[in-house]
Amino acid sequence: MPAVSAAQGRSASNGGAQRRRAGRPSAAVLDKAGITAAALELVSRKGYDGLTMAALAKVLDVAPSALYNHVKSKQDVLLLVEDHLMSLVDVSGFGGGSWEDAVRTWAWSYRDVFAEHTPLIPVIAVLPVTDAPQTLAMYETVSKGFFDAGFPRERIVPAIVALESFIFGSAYDVTAPEDIFDSGSMAESTPHFTAAVRSSAHGQDGPAGQERGRPADTAFQLGLEALIAGFGAIRT
Repeated sequence: MPAVSAAQGRSASNGGAQRRRAGRPSAAVLDKAGITAAALELVSRKGYDGLTMAALAKVLDVAPSALYNHVKSKQDVLLLVEDHLMSLVDVSGFGGGSWEDAVRTWAWSYRDVFAEHTPLIPVIAVLPVTDAPQTLAMYETVSKGFFDAGFPRERIVPAIVALESFIFGSAYDVTAPEDIFDSGSMAESTPHFTAAVRSSAHGQDGPAGQERGRPADTAFQLGLEALIAGFGAIRT
């Protein structure tokens, strides 16, 4: 009987511990992955301006002081977010195969990642990459791929930046309304543009024969192929 009582006591004690963990989390269970996820959720609901340290602490259900034990400022939080998103970009193509196919894989993945997080583009596009390991690893892989393909070192970063500028803009295009180019009552006075819009609505085949019917995908494919062809001309 005493052993049974002791076991029951331990069970009750464990149950109480579980109930306590369901309440406000302590600083010990707060980590950078959780902070990153909460920051992404906050930005998706309230935009970049809604991401404050106080709001983030509220989402995490912790005191602001607990949050500051892990990140010193909003800039640190944004660096975590940037690093997380960049880690999702597929750079595997640069490990083998042609440079052209590697750029296609990287660019389509890059665009798709940021199409899901457009409120962060104006911030991350100008955020320094200092001390962001996943971001720097991505750039290292892409830079090596460009160098191995015969790009002069001095042209690698400008080429990447030019591609990124196109990628970020195209990420916005994914979320644009389908009728963004509808000329409405002025269709008759803009016949060439109106006809072009109607023709482009049919879409084209995507990479490797994959059907990509959205106008944003058709435009991205066209622009990306033009950039790849243009940059290919400066390879040695």
